[in-house]
Amino acid sequence: MKRVFGVKKEKAPVPTVEEATERMNKRGDNVDEKIRKLDAELVKYREQIKRTRPGPAQEAVKARAMRILKQKKMYEGQRDQLYSQTFNLEQVSFATEGIKDAQQTMSAMKAANKELKGTMKTLKIDDIDKMQDEMMDLVDYSNEIQESLGRSYSVPDDIDEDELMGELAALEEDMGSEEVSDGVPAYLQPDKEFEHEPELNLPSAPSGQTAQHQAASAQRA
Repeated sequence: MKRVFGVKKEKAPVPTVEEATERMNKRGDNVDEKIRKLDAELVKYREQIKRTRPGPAQEAVKARAMRILKQKKMYEGQRDQLYSQTFNLEQVSFATEGIKDAQQTMSAMKAANKELKGTMKTLKIDDIDKMQDEMMDLVDYSNEIQESLGRSYSVPDDIDEDELMGELAALEEDMGSEEVSDGVPAYLQPDKEFEHEPELNLPSAPSGQTAQHQAASAQRA
């Protein structure tokens, strides 16, 4: 049966944009290599033309150089075409990647939107406002408790500013009177009652010889 109807050929897979771009780049590299070789030959022919006298020999060298130059121009045209095709493929690849990114972004936004809707169902603005009011009441009640516990006992609250300034002035005068000229407080100075007391006239202690003489006299007696 295969001989009669033949075998169905499998279609080659369609190349991707990246594969086509890579192939174009390789072809462009090959063409660039050929152009470099032709440039090297043109340099040699130019030196030969300089060294050769005008005549048939020089004309033959010029003909060969002209043929190489035409071949170089042909390769340069092919290279420009390949660069243009590669540029178009890169633009298509960029657009394709942009579409893929947009699809992923859209999918992520849809998932986030669905999750946000589910979360918002569990939150109610009335519950939030009620909780905020309760927190404010608790904070105010806590402040009242702290203020009540921080009250001072047996401390007059009716002291005005004039009385305060008077008390401060009196304290300043008292502190100034307690200091001497050297700036030393009075309680650190020596007691003045004992500073000017007269010295007492006390008998001097007996010497060693006088004491022995008195002891000998007492024994003889």
